[in-house]
Amino acid sequence: MNISIDKQILTKFKKARGGTLLFIDDFLIFGNYKAISKALERLVTKNDIIRIARGIYSLPVIDPILGKVKPSTEEIAKAIAKKERARIIPSGSIALNALGLSSQVPMNVVYLTDGSPRKISLGKRSILFKKTSAKNLILRGEISSLVIQALKEIGNGNITKDEEQIILNHLQKEDINSLEHDIRFAPEWIRKIMRKALKQ
Repeated sequence: MNISIDKQILTKFKKARGGTLLFIDDFLIFGNYKAISKALERLVTKNDIIRIARGIYSLPVIDPILGKVKPSTEEIAKAIAKKERARIIPSGSIALNALGLSSQVPMNVVYLTDGSPRKISLGKRSILFKKTSAKNLILRGEISSLVIQALKEIGNGNITKDEEQIILNHLQKEDINSLEHDIRFAPEWIRKIMRKALKQ
């Protein structure tokens, strides 16, 4: 029976796209929680799959140069949010890095969410889901939401001309309807900067 469960789990992994994250709950159709946990442990030991975090697994993705590549913190965060049907947006430090305003890659990343607050340990890294108000999650544009969080992190009056230009260059790629929508939910000092993208 154990062999059967192992094979069924591995088949499900192989049917998923390479790098897809799967959770223990995804396999409960094959057996009870304890049996599935043991089967996943065996598959990890045999290097058939990799354990990303507690209860989260993936097929290893092999890069011809880098070798075994693990999913990024962003991919993990999005997978968890999708599973929990929660909305998330990156916090300021992630936004700064994503927009090229900081070269520092935070080891402990924070996402704002309307889902359950929790911390996911990823070895030396971690993902923290922090509860936030609905207003922060009403934004539509991926770029404009990053810009708002990045500017909040920089602070009113602290943005340089070069940083502002980088932000405006990014906002030029945002959908105009999303940008107009999101401007309404930003603090006034951030609105002034974002409106410049509409004029350009």
